[in-house]
Amino acid sequence: MLRPDWRKRPIVLVGLMGSGKSTVGKRLAARLKWPFVDADTEIEVAAAMPISEIFARFGEPHFRDGERRVIQRLMEGGHKVIATGGGAFVDPETRALILAEGTAIWLDAPIDVLVQRVAKRDHRPLLVGRDPHQVLSELMAVRAPCYSQAPIRIVSGNGPHELAVEAILQELNRREPKAHN
Repeated sequence: MLRPDWRKRPIVLVGLMGSGKSTVGKRLAARLKWPFVDADTEIEVAAAMPISEIFARFGEPHFRDGERRVIQRLMEGGHKVIATGGGAFVDPETRALILAEGTAIWLDAPIDVLVQRVAKRDHRPLLVGRDPHQVLSELMAVRAPCYSQAPIRIVSGNGPHELAVEAILQELNRREPKAHN
């Protein structure tokens, strides 16, 4: 379980595509008996179209603006587990909001593990027609400095996602939460 003082803030999972944010997030939420919310799903509902179509029709800046507004709404209302899209935490405003109002956890994984995981689905707009290893390596180089601002980093390897859930719970119970404003 989780110490009661952590229950005042949402837990927000950040990291590259394929790091396990949605899968680990669902399992973590189930263990905590908290609601789980996938920010990408909420964005698609709000826009009434898939993320790939938002990217294609309006571009990444338009998508990031909508993503920021959706995450701001999701951060309200106390405890829940939120899985963000891979680029959400890179946006300075979104990152500041998550760091101020939630508990950010960076799910980090080696590039080869990420490549194996993203190969299972074809819905990721940043990978369309490109080499996943190259794209993920480039994204990691740019995004790692942002992800590293999350106060908790959990390495998600080839093992079962339950290992990441256990590591998150252990880390949360080991630390003191920040005061929630």
